[in-house]
Amino acid sequence: MKSIKALAIVFLVGVMSAFTVKDSGGYKVGDTAEDFSLKNVNGKMVSMKSYSKAKGFIVIFTCNHCPYAVAYEDRIIALDKKYKQLGYPVIAINPNNPEKQKEDSFDLMKVRSKEKGFTFPYLFDEGQKIYPKFGATKTPHVYVIQKTDKSNVIQYIGAIDDNYEDEKAVKHRYVEDAVDALLKGNEVPVKQTKAIGCSIKA
Repeated sequence: MKSIKALAIVFLVGVMSAFTVKDSGGYKVGDTAEDFSLKNVNGKMVSMKSYSKAKGFIVIFTCNHCPYAVAYEDRIIALDKKYKQLGYPVIAINPNNPEKQKEDSFDLMKVRSKEKGFTFPYLFDEGQKIYPKFGATKTPHVYVIQKTDKSNVIQYIGAIDDNYEDEKAVKHRYVEDAVDALLKGNEVPVKQTKAIGCSIKA
């Protein structure tokens, strides 16, 4: 009987840890995100300040090689097309070290952006200085940011939705729900989820 109880406790702890969002040491919901200036695939520098009319941003740490990131590419394009005109453009950032992951080089970022027809800037975190500030650990890892008069406040951190394998089977669209709430002046319903993807290559 005791062994059954012990196994049950171990199982419960395992389930809880699987859904627990670990503290990565970066920004938390409610924190102000510092601006950045990173090189886009077109060679131009892009920052949040570049978007003078934006109401906020959907910042997504993603890359070329990760199957999770690739699975979400069409959904990321759809997010940008839907929300850019409403004031929440996507800004994609590749956080990986190309010396560790050659498929994520800046030159191959340019190729991937053209192949997929990215409608958003695809920035290179050269020197890997930005993703640690955000606390990103996966690709993709999303930060929904609300722009105010004096700051950029993080309102959501985590996954795009709850099913990377099958878009048709998605039940919870976390990023869309967050942006929709902000556009209506409401509280974000789910403020943080566990990002699912490949580990960032440092």
